[in-house]
Amino acid sequence: MSQNDWLQLVGPANLATNLVLLNILLAVLILWSLVWKGIALWKAAQNSAKVWFIVLLIVNTVGILEILYIFVFSKSAKGRSTSG
Repeated sequence: MSQNDWLQLVGPANLATNLVLLNILLAVLILWSLVWKGIALWKAAQNSAKVWFIVLLIVNTVGILEILYIFVFSKSAKGRSTSG
């Protein structure tokens, strides 16, 4: 990629477009994270998992830890509480 190509990519003409796309991507990422965080916190509260609730509240993993909690760890917590 030559310097001229690079300037066309990041030059002032494309700066506004790049900022708009970046803002849209950021908004989608925030919405994605909030949805999964809300669901995971709700499940942690229902399961009385205080440690998980605090970890999910503090750590921001863009939904990865929240999805793991919902589909992996919350199910194993339910199995332990009903069998004991």
